[in-house]
Amino acid sequence: MLKVPIAIPVLPFRFKIIDLFILFFITGILSLIIYTASGWRYEMQPEIQISLDIKYIPLYSANSLVRVFFAYFLSLLFSIWYGYTANRSPLHEKIMIPLLDVLQSIPVLSFLPGVVLAMIAIFPHKRIGLELASILLIFTGQVWNMAFSYYNSINTIPRELIEVTKVFRHNRFTKFLHLDMPFSAIGLIWNSMMSVAGGWFFLMACEMFVLKDKDFRLLGLGSYIQTAANQGDMVHVLYGIGSMILLIVLIDFLIWRPLVAWSQKFRFETVQSEEERESIVLNILRKSSFVRMLTSFASFCLKKIEVFFEKFDSRVKTKSQIIRKIVFFILTIFVLILLLWASLKAIILFLTLSLSDYYSVFIAAIYSIFRTTAALFIAALWTIPLGVYIGMNTKASKILQPIIQIVASVPATAIFPVILLFLLKIGGGLGIGSIFLMLLGTQWYILFNVIAGASSIPQDLRETALIYKISGIQKWKTLILPGIFPYLLTGLITATGGAWNASIVSEYVTFGGETIKTKGLGSMISESTVTGNFGLLLLSTLLMAIIVVSINRIIWKRLFMLAQEKYRLD
Repeated sequence: MLKVPIAIPVLPFRFKIIDLFILFFITGILSLIIYTASGWRYEMQPEIQISLDIKYIPLYSANSLVRVFFAYFLSLLFSIWYGYTANRSPLHEKIMIPLLDVLQSIPVLSFLPGVVLAMIAIFPHKRIGLELASILLIFTGQVWNMAFSYYNSINTIPRELIEVTKVFRHNRFTKFLHLDMPFSAIGLIWNSMMSVAGGWFFLMACEMFVLKDKDFRLLGLGSYIQTAANQGDMVHVLYGIGSMILLIVLIDFLIWRPLVAWSQKFRFETVQSEEERESIVLNILRKSSFVRMLTSFASFCLKKIEVFFEKFDSRVKTKSQIIRKIVFFILTIFVLILLLWASLKAIILFLTLSLSDYYSVFIAAIYSIFRTTAALFIAALWTIPLGVYIGMNTKASKILQPIIQIVASVPATAIFPVILLFLLKIGGGLGIGSIFLMLLGTQWYILFNVIAGASSIPQDLRETALIYKISGIQKWKTLILPGIFPYLLTGLITATGGAWNASIVSEYVTFGGETIKTKGLGSMISESTVTGNFGLLLLSTLLMAIIVVSINRIIWKRLFMLAQEKYRLD
């Protein structure tokens, strides 16, 4: 007689109409992924023609949607791993967090040459190479704020909760599952929204780009909008943006609203809020027998994994520490060799530049510093009060959440002609216009994080403030600012990098066959990418990274330490 090694729970299954719709929906999603990914195996065409016929928009939308969410899931896994690993020891933290500062300061286009050439080399003449390159480029625009959010969340977990896990001798997986993930859920979900919005924002740059004398294109909404913009066809630009907005609304309704409503169960409070966030989709899923069966099975599997880790930790704790040290040593040697090789290559590239190039990059950096600082200041002025209002007001969140997702996702370069024409009429130019474009790519990092922070303020603290009639400035000083402070810092850190990232599309714009640019590091990076001047590209990127890391180390790092020491829910 065949014996089953584990006992799988048998749950009563009562089929409902809702289950039929859910099964159809899941089947449709899987079919979409399979259909889209099946085209990746074909040969890469020299130059794909992007048709502006609106009948192709559904196909382009499907391709872009799959790319954005492939990149998102990759970003989610990376963020959790990176934040968790950085939090494990002071040594990891000292190495990984500065590295994260550097990586998030590098613009998408600076990753472009290396990523594209590497993927094409791995998959020569295959479309999958270009597809993976596009996904990785979208990934670089999504991942950093999520990694910062998760790391900052688990770093501000109340000490008494950490002590509880130690008292009950929870293993690493149990602590991760029952403390780290729940405590970071709200911030991670709101930053996920921002990341996906960022994916749409940079979609034009990630699906259609020029590298030296080669023109790379992929079928997608980003390519559609970029092609229409290059031809000066505002009608089809609006068709593309309209399709993108429709996708964003559907994603908000089907994914983000249910997740936001579900995540409220993880608020650190002892008093339940009277106004709970609701979602029609979440209510439907809760009534589904099929979903209940899946969640029960998932819980069962997680419990088995917990048991496995319990045994694994107790058996190989000492051995694993030795193995980790050996692996860490090998990786350190490998990284040092890689850095040495990269440094030699960089020196060779730098030797190809003239003194005037170095001077131009330095002057360009000054212009970009002023623009990014202005954009960050303007963004903070309105996003903090609005974010607090949305986060602490359930009714406002229901109305405004999808709106800000839509606005945050619209590619700035697609609506730039309207902004530019307006600025030209009032006497401005791209020098000023680029600040507004940076705002479109920066302000959302602050807004989404402030919303997450405000929505995570415990209800009992809110009611205490109400009982003692604390309002106005006093409420901001004693409740709101301390409550949102860690989240606000995450937003400001990622917004700083986001502003510099946005400079590549705000200081160098192509529309109607014409290129409009202004002096700045972003413009220099974009132009260097197009012309294939890799020495200037590397120098500009390196200087940008140094500036962003310096800001993070001098300003944001000190404030983050203050948040850890003073503004924890202990």
